[in-house]
Amino acid sequence: MNPTRKSLRLLPLVAVLLSAGLGHAAGAPETIKSGLDLPNFDRSVRVQDDLFRAANGGWLKNTEIPADKSYYGSFIKLRDLSDQRVRAIVEELTAKPQAKGSVQDKIAAFYGAYVDTAAIEKVGLAPLQPLLASIDAIQSGKELAGWLGRMQGVVNGPVALGVDPDFKEPLVNRTATWQGGLGMADRDYYLKDDDKLAKVREAYRVYLTELARLAGEKDPAAVAAGVFALERQLAETHWSNVDNRNPVKLYNPMTPAELAKRAPGFDWSAFFTGAQLAGIDRLSVSQPSMVEGAAKLFESVPLASWKQYLKLRVIDENAVVLPQAFRAAHFAFHGKAQTGATEERPRWQQGIGEVNGALGEAIGQVYVERHFPAAYKARMLELVGNLMAAYRESINGLSWMSAETKAGAQAKLAKYTVKIGYPEVWRDYSKLEVKAGDALGNRVRAGQFEWQRQAQRAGKPVNRKEWFITPQTVNAFYDPTRNEIVFPAAFLEAPYFDMKADDAANYGAIGGVIGHEISHGFDDQGSQFDGDGALRNWWTETDRKAFEAIGDKLAAEFDSYEPIPGKKVNGRLTMGENIADLSGIQVAYKAYLRSLGGKPAPVLDGYSGEQRFFLGWAQAWRSKAREERVMQLLTTDPHSPDQFRANGPAGNTDGFHQAFGTKPGDAMYKPSEQRIRIW
Repeated sequence: MNPTRKSLRLLPLVAVLLSAGLGHAAGAPETIKSGLDLPNFDRSVRVQDDLFRAANGGWLKNTEIPADKSYYGSFIKLRDLSDQRVRAIVEELTAKPQAKGSVQDKIAAFYGAYVDTAAIEKVGLAPLQPLLASIDAIQSGKELAGWLGRMQGVVNGPVALGVDPDFKEPLVNRTATWQGGLGMADRDYYLKDDDKLAKVREAYRVYLTELARLAGEKDPAAVAAGVFALERQLAETHWSNVDNRNPVKLYNPMTPAELAKRAPGFDWSAFFTGAQLAGIDRLSVSQPSMVEGAAKLFESVPLASWKQYLKLRVIDENAVVLPQAFRAAHFAFHGKAQTGATEERPRWQQGIGEVNGALGEAIGQVYVERHFPAAYKARMLELVGNLMAAYRESINGLSWMSAETKAGAQAKLAKYTVKIGYPEVWRDYSKLEVKAGDALGNRVRAGQFEWQRQAQRAGKPVNRKEWFITPQTVNAFYDPTRNEIVFPAAFLEAPYFDMKADDAANYGAIGGVIGHEISHGFDDQGSQFDGDGALRNWWTETDRKAFEAIGDKLAAEFDSYEPIPGKKVNGRLTMGENIADLSGIQVAYKAYLRSLGGKPAPVLDGYSGEQRFFLGWAQAWRSKAREERVMQLLTTDPHSPDQFRANGPAGNTDGFHQAFGTKPGDAMYKPSEQRIRIW
């Protein structure tokens, strides 16, 4: 997925799934494994001092990040496995002729065109010329607005659109705006006084100059400088990632006429008409001050400057399907400068990402048939049910929450929808046009097809059976407006779940992240929505203040973490994920203890069941990242670096200290009265 508009649909870095009673294969007890990767432990590190390094230190010492990656670990290994499986499916289709116009033919043609770099080199910029010509043809502000509307789903313009459930009427789809239009990852890359970000800024200037040169501009440096200056002006209007976490601030319903009055200088009527939304009666403007600022820029910046900007935006966003010189320049900035990777991902793997984005559910049908046995779904539902039961008990036991708010929390939890594996109804791709040998055209048409699908939903009832993630995607999410947790099939794999392993490590790994997803409904964002998905305060004022006070303590703790010397985690940006991690591990631990039925767990590989739970949790966060990537994530990502996701929540969990007998002086020791407990 490459959304131009962010939403409150949360996409955590890792969240997983699986069964209660969940581990052991049938057979004698001696067949049960501990689930611990002992060779990759670091015995020189005490768990009481650093859980993450004790469980992963051997791996950290012996593993090099692959040249084509900026980040590597358990999550990426599983994503690579999914890509390899999808590659096998797709290459089977490309190996023989498919029925003309069939979805199989479209998959084969889309992927085949993308990986045929010789053909891409041969046609040069010819496939891009219609887009560039359409920019040249713009003669007025009205035509500029219409062009930006028509390019929804194709070009990341200053004002992006999406169609999602209305925050206050979650059974109805409404159009919403979102800030966009930047070539770098975030506004801070343009505005923040920071040496590392300044280095990326300079690389971006070089990149823009190279794109302008390759496009044949007479004065590439001047064009690049003008485009950078305009993007910087746009960045000044953007809201921060922290502000974008507040759904109340983001929900600003108005009519198109009211928007036009509030943000004059841009032809909103032409924009919505171009975007196939001429008939909408209401929309929500997510960042009003940004829209007002952008409208002023549309009015004050010369049309010629906007056209230069759009040309470089179009080239940048489609460089991966342009000749090698463009692809090399694109990787030098987006890959090396921003993330630290030293080689591009293999072309086949890039192609799998593209075809998954365009025809993902069609591929997902085959993926599920091959890699998701029907029994897995039943086992997963069992585990989710067990975690839900533990959550209900946990809510009832909260000391800081009144009975009135507890009732609201229980009512919301009872209305959760759980989606596992794959959708009940598969998406129809019959109207998507795919042409053999037309890599860029296929990419553009796929974007237009997806946008048209969204635009047609505006003002209509929400389809709550719809999925927003393919079965072969390694990720999961909670959606507050649908009050649902979603777990795709591709997550049901090691290292997160080992069918032959004892329950303890599985509960720590998979159970912890399932608890994480459940907890998103009760984090700083999700807790503002009720069980029907409506943005509504179901809390007493006293309870909300108590919740926020606990959140303040958690933010302060994560503010102190320093993954790069001098660069700390933003506890406010990462608040939701930190709450979900903390609640996830604490509820999963309760669920694990419930599963024992009062009986002691066996000691395996020298560790008790309680110890294996926390070691399994730490193994799930095994990863390492290049400094450039860490810097990018600290700036833009709502997740904390993985070592802190492992250690922070564990250090706040009573069971961890009991399991390992931590004492004052241990680096992870935390007095009971200082431990943070939310749900």
